[in-house]
Amino acid sequence: MTTAGTNPYAALTVVELSEDPAGEYTGKLLADQGADVVKVEPPGGAASRRTGPFVRGRDDAEASLNFRWYNTSKRSVVLDESTADGRAALAALIADADVLITGRSTVCGLGPHALAEAHPRLIVLAVTPFGLDGPWASYRSSDLVGLALGGPLNSCGYDDHAIPPIRPGGNQGYATAASFAHTGLLLALLQRTRDGRGQVVDVSMHSALAVSGELANPFWFYPRAIVRRQTCRHAQPSPTQPALFQCADGRWVYFALILADQKPWQALVDWMDSLGLAADLVEPEYADLAHRQANFSHVQELVEVFFLLLDGDTAYHEGQRRGLPIGITNAPEELFGDEHLAARGFFVEVEQDGGEPALQPGSPFWFSAFSAEGPRRAPRLGEHTEAVLGR
Repeated sequence: MTTAGTNPYAALTVVELSEDPAGEYTGKLLADQGADVVKVEPPGGAASRRTGPFVRGRDDAEASLNFRWYNTSKRSVVLDESTADGRAALAALIADADVLITGRSTVCGLGPHALAEAHPRLIVLAVTPFGLDGPWASYRSSDLVGLALGGPLNSCGYDDHAIPPIRPGGNQGYATAASFAHTGLLLALLQRTRDGRGQVVDVSMHSALAVSGELANPFWFYPRAIVRRQTCRHAQPSPTQPALFQCADGRWVYFALILADQKPWQALVDWMDSLGLAADLVEPEYADLAHRQANFSHVQELVEVFFLLLDGDTAYHEGQRRGLPIGITNAPEELFGDEHLAARGFFVEVEQDGGEPALQPGSPFWFSAFSAEGPRRAPRLGEHTEAVLGR
């Protein structure tokens, strides 16, 4: 990988007025790539500073791990918008910015479109739960509410439908909105290089999730079928066979057993046979798809026994060597020992305020023409107020 040239984000000045994870993660994506993202906080600090978990149980503005994750590489400026001086300082910041990330309906007494008119080159990136207009525009939301209303939650959970749908971890709703916000901003920046004008980019988490329903959308749009959630596999209109298999060491592998494709079927049988575990699957009648389908439960049972006699790493690597789509299920902490991520330098040491550096995920993007900046520690409350406002 070559790293000549300057990251184009390094020329961007961004003012961030968002306090929910959707807006904060959008700012993080820009800041970690070199943009100067100025996070404007009230005197008591952003609400995310009061969201746990906290370092060693401390409950203060500098100890939130939530804040440290969503606000890497940014600069913190404290403004009191209840004062004339605070409002004037914020207006000056916006006047000098390329991008304003906001979740508010008004900033400095102006709506997003009025702000864009007042600052012709400014791109106002409004990342909100339901968009800037419509009957739900003023409604409040959360990651769980967003996933529920947008549809993805209906596909998340277990085979037992007596159990309600289960919200996936990781703020997936907020992250989806941030991903769409990042894409929308890039389009607006490209347009600005052509005509020199900014605009309002209106990003609704509800809309972003409504188009992210995976198989639920095409199944409804075409055959008018409703998908049913299943344990650790794609929701489908009709139940499919389990795809998780436990191994001898207690770990689990994911393997979608697809009978219709002859090549992976033969690779699986050859693998099982090499260990004397193929049983009757080597018989000529199993070369016929109809016979395999008619005896699917039997096949599934033999495969379950097969994996129970292998440790997880062997099942994963040997299966991949044979061209089979097998993946081992890792707990988040196990990723730190992942040889592939280590070889690509994915985890990087990030300075921590008042403590030892900690490993954090680095950039998911690598570029041949310029370097990916990677994360720097999140700012202390008001750490850059004097430097930024003094300019």
